[in-house]
Amino acid sequence: METTPKYISLAEMKRLGVRLEAPALHNAAKAAWSDIRSGRAHGLKSVLSFHETELWNQSHFEAYRNELQGERLGWKLSALSSVGARYAAVKVVGANAINRRLGLPRSTSTIVLLDNFTLRPLCIMDGTEISAARTATYASMVLELFFSKTDDLSVFLFGAGPIAEQIIKVLSHFGAGIISTIYVRSRSGISAYQLVERQGQSFGVRLEAVADNQKLRECRFVITASNASAPVFEIADICPNATILHLGGDETPADHIQNVLRSGLALCDDISMVSRRNSQSLALYFSRLGSTLEQAGPVLGVLSLKDFCDASSISERPILLTCVGLPMLDLYLAAQVYETWFLPDPPTASSLHSSSVA
Repeated sequence: METTPKYISLAEMKRLGVRLEAPALHNAAKAAWSDIRSGRAHGLKSVLSFHETELWNQSHFEAYRNELQGERLGWKLSALSSVGARYAAVKVVGANAINRRLGLPRSTSTIVLLDNFTLRPLCIMDGTEISAARTATYASMVLELFFSKTDDLSVFLFGAGPIAEQIIKVLSHFGAGIISTIYVRSRSGISAYQLVERQGQSFGVRLEAVADNQKLRECRFVITASNASAPVFEIADICPNATILHLGGDETPADHIQNVLRSGLALCDDISMVSRRNSQSLALYFSRLGSTLEQAGPVLGVLSLKDFCDASSISERPILLTCVGLPMLDLYLAAQVYETWFLPDPPTASSLHSSSVA
């Protein structure tokens, strides 16, 4: 008799010793990108955003309003659906920055993994840490794509939340011999120092928490993974030929975007998704001009990452890669976790024979 898949909570994952290993997740992400490029993996993302006034009109939340100055509330409900070569998945994400003031994660994810043909559920799991690890695979991908032959690379990381923590883990693993220092900056400053203290010095990569952008101009690789509501640097702060991996909201200034469009390379993990979400600096740049990224971006040379595989011709040019977070990456990482930790033992030939005889 068919049974309903049990929900596997984060606590249950920890009890079972589930580990999100950087090499396995990176390889799962590479498999996803391969299937995306070949047309075997597809997905879509829908987001329902709520008006902040609805929250602030509640008297028990009003006291937190001043504490969130400079930070996006990001109050939204998202659904990410995808199908790949073997599985399908739906991820549901609920997010609100005020959650952290209540001692909760800013966002919580639930992933339903399904068979890709019958679309029957195989596993339901907490996807919060998987989501953060999925986003971190963009950092290892950029490192592999643009900096594999580099050494003594300095990285500047804006943000000190769960995604930043996963980014440090993946860069510490893949950046040995490439990265010399990762500078970490957060809005409060305190969380950056706490993150560096928790992570320690791993795999020979030095971590340093900083309180300003003084070191930013020394860094060829910059990652924005904060929840800031406005740009986190000015164009004068940054190395002219830096590669920026944009994972947050409105963090990159318009004049830097203009410079990239004029003389550099602008990429999106998916132009259509980034454009329709319209919450990140590149999409906002076009919408504030009365256009859309989807309409005007390709005309100005903006490319989708799936159409960009060769970085050998890119040198000494500013690069901006904006990522909205593809559902297909969630699918392939969740499948990797499922197959490694939760997949039921396959039936043996003898048990199948006994079953058929009975």
